[in-house]
Amino acid sequence: MLKRALHGAAALAFTAVLAGGTAEAQQKTIAIGTGGTGGVYYPLGGAIANVLSKHLPGVQATAEVTGGSVDNLKLIGSGQSEIGFSMADAALDALKGEDKFKGSKVPLQTLMVLYPNRMHVVTVDGTGIDKMSDLKGKRVSTGSPGGATEVMAFRVIEAAGLDRDKDMKRERLGVAESVNAIKDRKIDAFFWVGGIPTAAVTDLAASPGVKMKLLDHGDLVEKMNAKYGKLYSAGTIAPGAYPNTDKPNQIVDVWNILVTGDRMTDDAAYTIVKTLVEKKAELVAVHKEAESFSLENQVQERSPIPFHPGALKYFKEKGVKG
Repeated sequence: MLKRALHGAAALAFTAVLAGGTAEAQQKTIAIGTGGTGGVYYPLGGAIANVLSKHLPGVQATAEVTGGSVDNLKLIGSGQSEIGFSMADAALDALKGEDKFKGSKVPLQTLMVLYPNRMHVVTVDGTGIDKMSDLKGKRVSTGSPGGATEVMAFRVIEAAGLDRDKDMKRERLGVAESVNAIKDRKIDAFFWVGGIPTAAVTDLAASPGVKMKLLDHGDLVEKMNAKYGKLYSAGTIAPGAYPNTDKPNQIVDVWNILVTGDRMTDDAAYTIVKTLVEKKAELVAVHKEAESFSLENQVQERSPIPFHPGALKYFKEKGVKG
């Protein structure tokens, strides 16, 4: 859970500062919902927090460890968080009040399209798993309860013709916990949706005496999009993206977005987005996935969530169309 949140007077002071107001309140802290420490959301969230704190007077932003997209969206919905990372599919569920958000719609707005999240289906030699159908009867982690890995993993499993409850013994572990479990032979495979490289997966691939394998599943994109809308695309994890991997892995991608609720002012959203775009080099220095924080990616086709009017104002000033 987030340890710090932006409430009441703090929110007013925050937006006043970002709007160039004369608020003389003490420095305000905002929390950015990220993910687990073994993934990519957390280091990138830390970089975003540092950039906002450094370049926005009167603001101290912090990256907070959470379960991932689902937790971040729920925290925004409850007013406990101002900003959060999310996968596009989980965000759409939240906006519509479906699946994990049934009966609890979250009034979301996109600040920025970030980078494509890559679905990893990971196993190791000795498990008897070489393809998706081999997961039947195995011990499989589908991601932590608070993250969107679980949302997408269920859809991949369904498209592969498997039953997530009947065809496997399912665990609900984050990526770092999944890596430890597969090393200890407590699970046979795990799902993880993240950027390249993900630190925990790199650790597994580089472990002595372990041969990591990534299962191809890119052929499932059409089935997934036919049921859930055009949220997914075919992608590739290139050879060498992780240690000791020597062939391309055909996968399913989904875009990550940075979202807020319906409380942020246009001036605040404008200033946050402007700062992140103009200081992108500082973010790339922390993780290369920030290279995708580009103006050309700021199009509605990559986010099913409407853009915040303040973000749109900045993008239009920069000549972004669509």
